[in-house]
Amino acid sequence: MSGVPKAAVDLAKRFEGFHRVPKSDPDRAHPYVCPAGFWTIGYGHLCVQTHPPISQAEGEAYLTRDLVTALDATLRFCPVLATQPEGRLAAIVDFTFNLGAGRLQTSTLRRRVNQQDWIAVGQELRRWVYGGGKVLPGLVTRRSAEVALLTV
Repeated sequence: MSGVPKAAVDLAKRFEGFHRVPKSDPDRAHPYVCPAGFWTIGYGHLCVQTHPPISQAEGEAYLTRDLVTALDATLRFCPVLATQPEGRLAAIVDFTFNLGAGRLQTSTLRRRVNQQDWIAVGQELRRWVYGGGKVLPGLVTRRSAEVALLTV
C-alpha cells in the first residue's frame, strides 16, 4: 500500500472496523457518527451525512488513500521516522490517520518524535485518549497498541 507500513494498516482496520449500519443492507457501509462526533464511513473515512453507502472494496480504497495521506504528513512533520524501525513509523501513521495531521503538527508528540525520545513519545501517545471531552476506552486501547509498536 504505497509505503504504508502493514502494522499501520492493521491498526486502522482493527480499531476502525468496517461499519455496516443497517441490518437490511449488510454488504455495504453507511455513514455513521463516530464517538468523537464526526460523520464517518467505512474504515474511519470522514464524510458528509448524505454520503451514499459503500462496498467493502470502496472502503478499502478510501482507507488506502487516507493512510497514504497520513504517511505523507507523518514524514513531513517527523522526518526522523524515515530512518527508524517500521513499528515506530506505523504507530505515528496510525495516530495521524486517527486524529489528523493538524493534531500531529502542533503536538508535543511531534517534538518528542523528532527528539527521538521514545519513552516520552509513548507517554505523549497515551495522553490522546479523549473524544467529545471524555476518555474513550477504544482510544486507550488504540494508543496502547501504538505504544507497543514503538519498541518493535
